[in-house]
Amino acid sequence: MSTRGLIPIERIEKSILLIRGQKVMIDADLAVLYGIPTKALKQAVKRNIDRFPEDFMFELTSEEKHEVVTNCDHLKKLKFSPYLPYAFTEHGALMLANVLNSEKAVRVSVQIVRTFVRLRQMLASNAELARKLDALEKKYDEQFKVVFEAIRQLLTPPEKPKHKIGFRVEEPKPLYRVKKRKL
Repeated sequence: MSTRGLIPIERIEKSILLIRGQKVMIDADLAVLYGIPTKALKQAVKRNIDRFPEDFMFELTSEEKHEVVTNCDHLKKLKFSPYLPYAFTEHGALMLANVLNSEKAVRVSVQIVRTFVRLRQMLASNAELARKLDALEKKYDEQFKVVFEAIRQLLTPPEKPKHKIGFRVEEPKPLYRVKKRKL
């Protein structure tokens, strides 16, 4: 299989979302990756709907669509679409490549699977590191508790501060000062 024209794994990682507790890709993102219009992708799915059980693909609700559009800048075009998007799991994306049956679809699906595998490995390595840290913490006494807490804080990603919307009004500073004379 040719490696020319492969999509970078980082590009695919940005398209993977967490919806209903599952890592999924939205039909619009998959259509871009496979190089076809979203309408053609949906038609292929509808013609082969028996290949896409609920654990492979599901349709987003209106609320989920709104949340995806709000949180993902690259999916802003879905805001005015009258149709609800489909979300595909790893297996659904692979089945989609089989349904589309093109050389590009096969190459892209291989990259998608590699991306999902890479994400699973990263999660597993963090879980393994947390288990080892727990074992070390039990082994050593209280004097290392501060060190373990610092390591745990480094393992958890920091929460992004939310910016307040609107304007802040500050009291204007005088341009000059009037000195009072003593009389």
